[in-house]
This record gives sequence, C-alpha cells and structure tokens, in this order.
Amino acid sequence: MIRVLIADDHAIVRSGLTQIIATTLDITVAGEATRGEEIAGQLKAVSADVLLLDMAMPGLSGVALIRSLRDGGITLPILVLSMHNEGQIIDRALRAGANGYVTKGSEPEVLLDGIRLVAGGRRFVDPALQCRPHAVAHAEPGAAPHLALSDRENQVLAGIAAGQALGDIAERLHLSPKTVSTHKMRLMEKLGIDNNADLLRYAIRHGLTGD
Repeated sequence: MIRVLIADDHAIVRSGLTQIIATTLDITVAGEATRGEEIAGQLKAVSADVLLLDMAMPGLSGVALIRSLRDGGITLPILVLSMHNEGQIIDRALRAGANGYVTKGSEPEVLLDGIRLVAGGRRFVDPALQCRPHAVAHAEPGAAPHLALSDRENQVLAGIAAGQALGDIAERLHLSPKTVSTHKMRLMEKLGIDNNADLLRYAIRHGLTGD
C-alpha cells in the first residue's frame, strides 16, 4: 500500500484528491498539511511513502519549500501538484529535489500513475507537459529574466518592491490575496529567486520598483 501525505491549503482540493485516491486499492491517504511549515511535523507523525505537494501554499512554498525539505533530511519522493505548466517552473522543481510533476488539470489516472511511479523510485512528468517550452523562451537570448514576466507579474513585483503587503497589492489590483501570492511565486520562479531580500535587490537593480 502506498501512503500519501497531501499538502494543499484548499480543503476542496484535498477532499477531491482523497476521493480520487479512494478509488484505488493500492494507494491511501496517510495525512494532510495545509502549510509548508507543517509538512516536516506531519511526516514525523504519520508514515508516508509519497508527498503530494502543492507549489503555492501560504508561508514557505514552491522551490524554496522543496529545497528546505531536502536540506532537512526528508528523502521520500515528492510529487508536485500545481496549476502551473511552464517548462521553467517544472525544471526548477525537479532540480530542487521533486521526483515528479503533474498539474491540477491532469486526468485522475495520470495523477495516480505519477504517485505509483515516484513511489517506485522513478521520475514522472505528465506526458502532456514534457514538450512545453520554457517560460523564458520568448525573451531574446541573454536578455534579463524579468523580460519574461507578464504585465500582472510586473505589477505584483513593483508592489512588493515598494514595500506593500500582498493584501494591499491584491486590493489595488482587484485580485484575491491567493492570486497575488501565486503571481509572486511564478515571478520568483522565472527570476530564479528564492527569497524576498534577493527579490527586492533584483527589482531595485533593474529599476522595477514602479513610479
């Protein structure tokens, strides 16, 4: 039996994943976590074979979370479950220590196959994602990474660089805080930055702090 720890901050998503896993005879849910900081403690409290990890949770998340788990000695396979399908994000997650990557738009059978394969020591990426180009593919060779940012990602970056809280940025842009957090995670992935201090330095260095 493959025991899975589900790490996702949305109760509906966790419930849906639990229902999908319940259709199998060889996979079961061992526990749940709603924040990145909870995962290490949950893995000590329950016996799990695979971590099914959302890339955009409150607090520590994304590539930084994967690296933190690996640096902390957590060795079980990590299967990323994300709404993002950009090649650069997928590659960075795998380089950070993830063993597989599927999107929340994947078919249930793809997710279950991914769980089984990473539990067996193999790497798995949804075949529908493997041919996607990197997010920076539209920038000129040698161009600064921020040229690959979308208009919305640039707006979020400017707000962060100006010292605004994510909630204030969300209100100004008429977005939900969760959406702003997702934009932040995506732009940090594109810039190859894992912490707020380096993000601020990058924005100042390249004049991206807004008016």
